[in-house]
Amino acid sequence: MLTEFITWTANPALYDGFIEIRWYGLFFAIGFIVGYNMMERMFRHEQVNLKWLDSLFIYVVIATVLGARLGHCLFYAWDYYSQHPLEILKVWEGGLASHGGAIGIIIAIWLYSRRVTHRNMLWTFDRLVVPVALVAALIRTGNLMNHEIYGHVTTLPWGFRFIQNLSEWMKGAAPIFTEPSHPTQIYEALCYLLLFGLLLYMYWKRNAEEREGLIFGTFLIGIFLPRFCIEFIKNNQEVFEETMLLNMGQLLSIPFILLGIYMIYRGMHRSPVDPDTVRVVRQQTVRQQGGSSKPRKHRRMK
Repeated sequence: MLTEFITWTANPALYDGFIEIRWYGLFFAIGFIVGYNMMERMFRHEQVNLKWLDSLFIYVVIATVLGARLGHCLFYAWDYYSQHPLEILKVWEGGLASHGGAIGIIIAIWLYSRRVTHRNMLWTFDRLVVPVALVAALIRTGNLMNHEIYGHVTTLPWGFRFIQNLSEWMKGAAPIFTEPSHPTQIYEALCYLLLFGLLLYMYWKRNAEEREGLIFGTFLIGIFLPRFCIEFIKNNQEVFEETMLLNMGQLLSIPFILLGIYMIYRGMHRSPVDPDTVRVVRQQTVRQQGGSSKPRKHRRMK
């Protein structure tokens, strides 16, 4: 007989010895490592200067952490952090916002494009967002392990009972469970995994990167539209959201969704990047690296 709910007792700490290693941090790190390797494969496939990749990694890591932290402090808890500004630096105590991370990455790619690649920033976005979709799924899995960011009470058989007194439980206290609730972390993670598969298909099978902004726009809608919808069954993160028609996560998602719609429209109504032009740029890059150039097969988007 199936149970009417799932009692979730996963320990957020993978290892609690000399140093504490948490699942959330591990998933975060795995995401960046896998993402780096995926980007390296793309760069080699397109015969792009690999030195650009090392710079991109640094830009993205710093922008993600800095943007996500500032986003949490500014959008969700400014009343507190405005009175305790030094607390903003305590990233290890938690408090990251995905919208802030997205804004940070956009600013970082703008700088990266001006200082490193000297290309349209959409060139970078159309490649970077492919592994970022996977990273987003891993981060939500980390939230699941942390017993956080879950949804409203539900009677559905896959409702999760999370531990409310997590810190005390990790120190040996008896667990206090929530009512069976929507595992919204899983809902979001599954949406992002599907998006990751779609973006892989668009890049490797359809050469969608030839239509600048198309992959980027698909990513924005694939991330922030599910986020907007799932927020309706997710518990609010802060008290001030209780009186809002749309919570902060939904309000911050709307501009990204609109930008995604525009990017898709732009990508579909502009001529694809000329393969001959791309080939010349690649050959110039290869000569700078002292390597050889092999032509790449092109399949037009229909």
